[in-house]
Amino acid sequence: MRDFIRSMEEKALLGTRVTYDEGCKLLSTTGPDIMDLISSANRVRHHYWGNTVHLCSIVNAKSGNCPENCNFCAQSAFHNTDSPTYPLMDAEGLQKAADEALGHKAEAFGIVAAWRGLREGRDLEQVLERLRALSAGGKIRIDASLGIIEDPKIAFKLKEAGVAYYNHNLETARSFFPSVCTTHTYDHRLKTIEYCKAAGIRICCGGIVGMGETPDQRIELAVALQELDVDVVPINFLHPVAGTPFEKEPPLRPMEILKIIAVFRLMLPSKDIMTAGGRELHLRDLQSWMFTAGASHTLIGNYLTTTGRLPQDDLTMIDDLGLSYEYGCEEKKTDHRDNLVAAGENLLAMI
Repeated sequence: MRDFIRSMEEKALLGTRVTYDEGCKLLSTTGPDIMDLISSANRVRHHYWGNTVHLCSIVNAKSGNCPENCNFCAQSAFHNTDSPTYPLMDAEGLQKAADEALGHKAEAFGIVAAWRGLREGRDLEQVLERLRALSAGGKIRIDASLGIIEDPKIAFKLKEAGVAYYNHNLETARSFFPSVCTTHTYDHRLKTIEYCKAAGIRICCGGIVGMGETPDQRIELAVALQELDVDVVPINFLHPVAGTPFEKEPPLRPMEILKIIAVFRLMLPSKDIMTAGGRELHLRDLQSWMFTAGASHTLIGNYLTTTGRLPQDDLTMIDDLGLSYEYGCEEKKTDHRDNLVAAGENLLAMI
């Protein structure tokens, strides 16, 4: 198995696609070979991303009463949960959340809304107004996750309002999708991604593991992401919420999660692999290993309906690993070590 893992590493380094069958074999790795898999993924991550990791933060800008029946979601109107319900946040509330994200050293700030999607009308105009106000500040990159887009003109309006990346996850493999949601289709999601790409918006697209899908279906998702050629790949780990159909799904073991991250890195070698919801719950003491396993990006702060770690704990973890991060808009990106270097140079000048 070690020779096979190393051959897949070489393919990834050369930019040659790891196939579905090869991905399935990689995900079947057991025992001591798992460490070889993680090591290979780490080398591939470093080849494409160096020692820099990316951080982003999100805000639940409109919560609850979602008309879609996604079985994992606490915000669906179909499920009886304790999730809060409130309308679209006002501009002041969103600006405060964006400022907090920047204070947490986030590179990007994502606005998320619990509804089916955007159509022409009052909701769209309110969203565009808020996006323009946030983008005008120029302090942090503005991303969005606003559901299904059925009119391609709306994607262009989001681009004009300043949206840099649009998050729209496939959630899972096509073959498993009917077990996750029946109020919209997998193809609705593909069409939304197509419209956003046509408008010049970069794509953040991944899924959730641990919903009852098979290991092979996880690889099916990875292959779909290869074919879509997305930019950022968020991997979420199911956080079972009481009142949802998936509330009793068993948790994944930490080493299984690290294997999944590593295989996604080898199958999507140059993509920005992001660990997202559920990482704290499932990885526990192996939290820092997510970067060694191939992640180049993580969400910092709280999620939509669940809490994350304290941002300072994540920043300390990144520093302890000898990694660096960039934050703010691209023209103002700053390595957190720059201040230390500048301080050292000033001290030398004074001696």
